[in-house]
Parts: sequence; C-alpha cells; structure tokens
Amino acid sequence: MTTTSTGPAAVNPALAGQTNDPSFANIWQELQWRGLVQVSTDETALEELLSGDPITYYCGFDPTAASLHLGNLVQILVLRRLQLAGHRPLGLVGGSTGLIGDPRQSAERVLNDRDTVTEWVGYLRGQIERFLSFEGDNAARMVNNLDWTGQLSALDFLRDIGKHFRVGTMVKKETVAKRLNSEEGISYTEFSYQVLQGMDFLNLHRDYGCVLQTGGSDQWGNLTSGTDLIRKVEGVSAHAIGTPLITNSDGTKFGKSEGNAIWLDAQMCSAFTFYQFWLNTADADVIDRLKVFTFLHREQIEALAVKVAAEPFRREAQKTLAWEVTSLVHGEEATRKVIDASAALFGQGDLASVDEGTLAAATAELPTAVPGLGAGGPVGIVELLVATGLSSSNSEARRTVQDGGASVNNVKVSDAEAAFGTGQALHGRYLLVRRGKKHLAMVDLSA
Repeated sequence: MTTTSTGPAAVNPALAGQTNDPSFANIWQELQWRGLVQVSTDETALEELLSGDPITYYCGFDPTAASLHLGNLVQILVLRRLQLAGHRPLGLVGGSTGLIGDPRQSAERVLNDRDTVTEWVGYLRGQIERFLSFEGDNAARMVNNLDWTGQLSALDFLRDIGKHFRVGTMVKKETVAKRLNSEEGISYTEFSYQVLQGMDFLNLHRDYGCVLQTGGSDQWGNLTSGTDLIRKVEGVSAHAIGTPLITNSDGTKFGKSEGNAIWLDAQMCSAFTFYQFWLNTADADVIDRLKVFTFLHREQIEALAVKVAAEPFRREAQKTLAWEVTSLVHGEEATRKVIDASAALFGQGDLASVDEGTLAAATAELPTAVPGLGAGGPVGIVELLVATGLSSSNSEARRTVQDGGASVNNVKVSDAEAAFGTGQALHGRYLLVRRGKKHLAMVDLSA
C-alpha cells in the first residue's frame, strides 16, 4: 500500500492570504516570539538551518480518533509556518503507530482494530492536507508509516533498529518513567513506541533527506529517539522542536469545552461550538492564542493587546481570534453563518434565514421540551413555556405573556391563547421560545 501524496483533494482558500511576519529576521525568531518553542536541539544550529536553503521536515499524527483536535492544530500550523519560510513539509499519518498509540501518562490506550485505524488514517490525512500547499518547489507530501513497517519482520526490526536503543535510556523518558512507577505499569507494546517513531525519522531522512521533526514537548522522548537513531546509524545530526503544551491562565486544560475535546471535524464539533469556544477566551489568554493559532502579524497582535487592556468589554481580540481560527478551519462562509445565527438568536438578525444545520448546532445546548409535544397539533404558548422550563407554572407563563415577555421565533406573543405548529416553525419543525431577553429554549416539533 502506497499512500505518498503530492496533492490534496481540496484546497483551503485561506492559504492564499497567509504569510509569515516580515518584521522578524527569520522564521526561528518568529516561532520563538509566538511561544512555539519550549524545547529543541541546538538553537544556534536550528536558527542557521532554518535561515538557509530549504530543508525537509515532518510532523506525525496518529489516528487515535476520527478527527484531529486543537492540540494537533498547533502542530499543523507549525508545519505551515515553516512551509511559508520556504521549507518542505512531510505530513505523516501513523497507519502503524496508530495501531499501538503513544504511551499516555495515565494508563494504557485501548487498541483499535485495523479497519478502524485505516479509516481514520483517511480522515486525518484529509484534514491535514487542507492546511498545507501542494504546489511549488516546496510542495508538501503526505506519508504513512505503514508503508515501511507493514512488511517489516520482527527479526529485522530487532536486528536493524532495536539494537541501536539502550533500555537504560528508554526507561528514563518522562512518560515511560511515570508509567513504570504507576500501579498499572507499561506494556512492551507501548514501551516500544519510541523505537517505532525513531524509525520513522530514520526512514524519512533516508527517503526524503528529512532533518527536522516537530511535535509537542510531551513527545520529546519520542522526538529525540529519532535524532539519536539518525546520529548512530547515519553519523549525521538531525533536529527536533518541541512546542509547549498549551494551558489556560487559570491552570485548566486548553482545548476542552464542557468536558469535550474541540475537534476539527464539523460533525464532531460544529462550527458554531468551535466559534463560541474561541469567543469565550479569557482576556489573560487571548493574545497568546492569537500568536499561536493565527497568521496575524506582530503589529496587529500588539494593537489588539492594547485594546484588551484599554477596552476589554469590547472583546475585539476575542472576536478577531474566533473569526480567524474558525475561518481557517471551517471556511469564511460557515463562519459568517455562525455569526449571523448568533445575532439572530438574540433578535438582531433574520432567524428564518439561518440554515437548518447551523440553527440546530447553535441551539444544541438550549433547554428542550419533552419529545412528542407537537404530535397532537399546534402547541399553546403557555404549554411551550412550561414544557421547556422557561416558566414554572401555567399562571406564571400567562403573566409572562401578558407582560410582553414571551416570543416565538423572535416574534412577540401577546395572546396567552396563541398556538404554534409546523406551519409557523422554522424549517417546518423548530420553535425558538424566549422568556425575557436571555432565557431561551428550543422545541423540535418533529421529535
């Protein structure tokens, strides 16, 4: 099976407007300013390397889920920034390492079956391709490490690769050491992961002249397994850059919303939820997020930092961040729909113009009524308010209507006997019920 690719299925229009910041002397200095270098091999050598002739570099992504998430997006954007500096990216999707999974600090991963991993390889590959350019002298390539491990025998693996690794060094790797000292320990399968990743770097070095690997700092042990292997086998130096693990200023884990990961796939995390996640960024975090996740230049980001300090209530930096990242991942059209839907929910736009998918995503977290509410025909406003929990009783609901505090689909209801059915529903099924300005609920008459 050969999966090397020189062209994506679809081109992301956002690529056309992306540039690195010309105010920096070189890409290494820009990466440092953006806070994207926590640990690396020799800094002086790396700056010289990245300031010279084009090099080939790579980052690997394991298919441990059907989509990439925001932590992966950090790495993808590093790939893109280096490509904009003239270097040649290799995007590796781990068809073999995905069958094992890199060791977590907490416990063993649940192994997925081969068909699932193969399917996920395709999903991840398509996502990565959207962020890289496959044209020009430094066109990106996609590779799959199953190509060089799938037919490799255990004996050849142990003789040709395993003999270069020392167990004493392997057990000192941070994640491995933590797992060894835990009650669960670590399996030989996960213990061997760093050998496989080292072999990836060696193969890419031989096949493509790859001399740099990027990844998260929590992967540093795996990154250096490759640089060490290349030094021992080939007698030359290779490099690695580890980006910091991003956390919020309050110490909570970044990239989670209501306990769920923020995925790049719209089916797993809607564009509306994605946009709202960025819009809710804390003032203390927003400038750092702009540095990491957008291609805005230093002058633009510093101007937004001044506005955060002087007029935080305007949340201009958050709006800019939400627009930039959502447009990058989901496209400008989807982002405009999300913004229009947000405005329409609060009576500042045409609710009827919001498409069904965006409306469903935008109201997914709202209170709902019990299924079957509209099965018997039109439903009265009083029943709607009570069934959705917006009013605690019929009498309270009637007072809400009489006081002018009730609306359906952004139209005020003044008659307590008014009833609503599919004829008045958005897309023939949805009723957005409101009490006051801020209390909303969604009724799906088809449920």
